[in-house]
Amino acid sequence: MLASILILFCNKSNITRRCLPSLLETTHRPLQFVLVDNGSTDDTPELLDAFEADCKRDGEATVRRLRFDENVGAVAGRNAAFGELEGDAVAFLDNDVRVRRRDWLTRLLDVLNADPAVGLVAGKLRYPFEPHLIQSAGCDVSPTGRVDFRGRGLPGETPDFNRPCDVQAAISACWLVRRSVIRAVGDLDMRFHPVQFEDIDYCYRIRQAGWRCRYEPLAEMYHFENTTTEGEVAPKRYIRLTLEQGKKFKDKWQAVFSKENGKLDSDMVWREVSRVPLNALPDPPLL
Repeated sequence: MLASILILFCNKSNITRRCLPSLLETTHRPLQFVLVDNGSTDDTPELLDAFEADCKRDGEATVRRLRFDENVGAVAGRNAAFGELEGDAVAFLDNDVRVRRRDWLTRLLDVLNADPAVGLVAGKLRYPFEPHLIQSAGCDVSPTGRVDFRGRGLPGETPDFNRPCDVQAAISACWLVRRSVIRAVGDLDMRFHPVQFEDIDYCYRIRQAGWRCRYEPLAEMYHFENTTTEGEVAPKRYIRLTLEQGKKFKDKWQAVFSKENGKLDSDMVWREVSRVPLNALPDPPLL
């Protein structure tokens, strides 16, 4: 089965250098990469050139590229790329992920192939530094609309997050969606332009259309967390944007999440995880 991998880039070539080479370690073939350059002004275009050449040498990986003269945002950038997709399944990745398990995509595809009622499946995201704690194992949404990353800051082997399960939502740093679901559900909602909560909203739209969202713990990727958007929006503006987008999500879906019996706000704990400076961090191991 042909799988498409959709990634957006806007500068941050230092993190892209860690992402792209690891993707060709993915065991599944054939692959189509749809790479969207959102107005990069650093050496990102040269990195994408080199990666495209690597894909040609691979022989079973093709590349389709889009380029914007300025950063049009994550929502518009992904929407523009939808028309370039050829795979029966589409992986959304951020450029601040790195492959942890080479069979990550095979694991996600197995979930979709096993159950036609599953429209989207997300993997386990882990921090790229020892002891590789969980960054996100899907998302809980409380009855008030608060979003929590399942397992954040806990050991990767924590039993509750080593079992496949349905989830209310997941962040789009690493998920796999049927292309037929994208056709049915449509573009990402531009009310969440330029970024934030568009992925949580999309999960709710998929579920509203009758499919389930699933979590698969054996599909593991490293996630450098927040490096994709860091510096693109001023810190105070980023906080304000997150709050604004969160309110839009709550206004749109309150009638749904208020009746889902989700995790209570009082039970949501945002564990602080000490970050390791990127330039001091060796490439984490591939498994």
